[in-house]
Amino acid sequence: MTVIDPKTQQTLANGPSKPNGRLGEDDLAVLALRNFIFDICNQNGGGHGGSAIGMAAIGVALYKYVMRYNPSNPEWFDRDRFVLSNGHTAMFLYALNHLTGFDNWTMDEIKGYGSAKTNGYKTICHAHPEIEVPGVEVTTGPLGQGIANAVGLAIASKNMQAKFNRPGFDLLQSRIYCMTGDGCLMEGVALEAISLAGNLGLDNLVLIYDNNQVTCDGPLDWINTEDVNAKMRASGWHVLEVDDGSYDVQKIVTSLKYAKTLTKKPTFVNIHTVIGLGTEVAGTYKAHHGAIDKASIEISKRLAGQDPAVTHEIPPQQLAYFRERKAQGEKLEKDWDALVDAYGNQHRELLQELNTRRSGAYGTQWLQTLNELDTTQFKGMATREVNGVVIEKLWAQYPALCGGGADLVNSNKVPYADADVFHPSVGYTGRYIRNGIREHAMAAVANGLAAYNPGTFLPLTATFLMFYLYAAPGVRMGALSHLPVIHCATHDSFAEGQNGQTHQPVEVDSLYRAMPNLTYIRPCDAEETIGAWILALSKRTGPTMLSLGRDPVGPVPRTDRFKIAKGAYVVIEGENAKLTLASCGTNLHYAVAAAESLTASGITTRVVSAPSFEHFDQQDRKYQASVFPLDGTPVVSVEEYVATTWARYTTASIGMTGFGYSASNPSNYDRFGLDAKGIEKKVRKYLGELGGGNARMAGWRQL
Repeated sequence: MTVIDPKTQQTLANGPSKPNGRLGEDDLAVLALRNFIFDICNQNGGGHGGSAIGMAAIGVALYKYVMRYNPSNPEWFDRDRFVLSNGHTAMFLYALNHLTGFDNWTMDEIKGYGSAKTNGYKTICHAHPEIEVPGVEVTTGPLGQGIANAVGLAIASKNMQAKFNRPGFDLLQSRIYCMTGDGCLMEGVALEAISLAGNLGLDNLVLIYDNNQVTCDGPLDWINTEDVNAKMRASGWHVLEVDDGSYDVQKIVTSLKYAKTLTKKPTFVNIHTVIGLGTEVAGTYKAHHGAIDKASIEISKRLAGQDPAVTHEIPPQQLAYFRERKAQGEKLEKDWDALVDAYGNQHRELLQELNTRRSGAYGTQWLQTLNELDTTQFKGMATREVNGVVIEKLWAQYPALCGGGADLVNSNKVPYADADVFHPSVGYTGRYIRNGIREHAMAAVANGLAAYNPGTFLPLTATFLMFYLYAAPGVRMGALSHLPVIHCATHDSFAEGQNGQTHQPVEVDSLYRAMPNLTYIRPCDAEETIGAWILALSKRTGPTMLSLGRDPVGPVPRTDRFKIAKGAYVVIEGENAKLTLASCGTNLHYAVAAAESLTASGITTRVVSAPSFEHFDQQDRKYQASVFPLDGTPVVSVEEYVATTWARYTTASIGMTGFGYSASNPSNYDRFGLDAKGIEKKVRKYLGELGGGNARMAGWRQL
């Protein structure tokens, strides 16, 4: 039996034969949006429609009355940004994009939502919003990350406003609106980001809570009964509440406009709604996803004056109500362009700088600086320390660089000036962000910064490689979204020492080396660290992780900042060599020492530096074979990690088969047989077992 919500019931009782005379234009717009969502949900057998239905009045308030945007130009620089953190409700965003006139959001595209997509069929209406599509700010789906992305977007907007706005010229006004449900607010990454946003006083950020008190499995109070408003206030947020978020558009508008007047804190708007409003499963977990019952759709469409037998048609009056935003958006951008021109007349140099930031084109001075760096000053220095010097030099020359660490930058050797901190106690023109001990949020916030506008911000993050496990979901979303972020992962082996197994990342490299579109580079010395930065700053299509060592490095001959772009290259060649040792990072100098000893004893040994498997895989087969011979001579990798990746290049590997140990650096290299003595011992045993046979034919083995 269909459950009719009280307001619908009352309206029907007053006279269903003339529904248009009973409802205001906002009410009809909400109904039109809901009915459109019904059609989208049922067109291919279901979808996550329940929350989208309940959020309809919120959508009308945002897209009709509150947000500044231009459907004719989704990339308008000073638009308000909307993040749908509860990304499973994607049809909410898709429907509004179509109604307000985004050119690419045609009805044909909308009909692709939930389709099987056979025979190569494609649509922009994915099950979750994806950043590549105009009208979508960030890719969302894994709950909570969208809130952290929104914090990054708010930091970016706040920084640009502080940098470029001047008296009489509020040139940049972009505000960030983020939609969230119960699930997002329970995720750790959201709590980290909420805490950070409160600490930073991001008063250009509004978090809208679709409070329907239902999760996938059942009522919210099965798992959560906390006072969310009190928690948000304790986290440094303004809190507003709307008791009737299912219908009262103007009450929502009033709250959101009031939020614009609030300062020094971000704003949390707790809006009470009903999931699956007006359907037979309204208010229950069954409304979370699935098809909508036909009887409820018929009642809703009759109430709106629509023919229940007709789908995917928006009543002309309601379509005009939403499409007015297209003309208004064009006017907003035109007026903004005029303001930019007037601003340039008084602040010419600032406008030039702003245009550079908008274009993301920063010239080649940074590259010249890296090319001219003399590595003799870094002799024996740990790669984490070299990395810090490089950051310090680039920070002054590359204005897009921003970000910071997770409370370990003293160990990461990431430099910053106190005056350059982004914080209300200092100001918002600074680019250094104290993320606190919030690794997951740090990565997701960095994604938001990168998503603000291509090239305007190039975020960097920093912590120990081990703790990038905490950040991994955020790093993955950045790679999936093709967002350029530079992750500086230090303490990248058991050379971490006495902190022990909990801090020694024997397997973490495997995750990041396997992650599509993430460039993982493990330089062995200063020369290769410089090369790694050249590659990282040149990449505009995804993140880079620099894997950096804690301790001083030993001598490695003929490293080359430019050859690192090959991914792997020979640093010690040998005529008629009987063995190739391949390594990278903090283990390479041990491989070099072992090779020298083996060669001196009559076993001529080549050595390969392999800092980036991704770049090596891009080389042609001839070059690859010149580095790793295919003639059956043994090729042995040496690295302080579990050797999951090396097997596709080598015939055997010396590496970790368990976790590390709480002991000094030299002790661990000796303990696990990864110093020169241990490498030589294992190689000699391997060669003896091969007995001169073809190592390729013998198959890969762990030594």
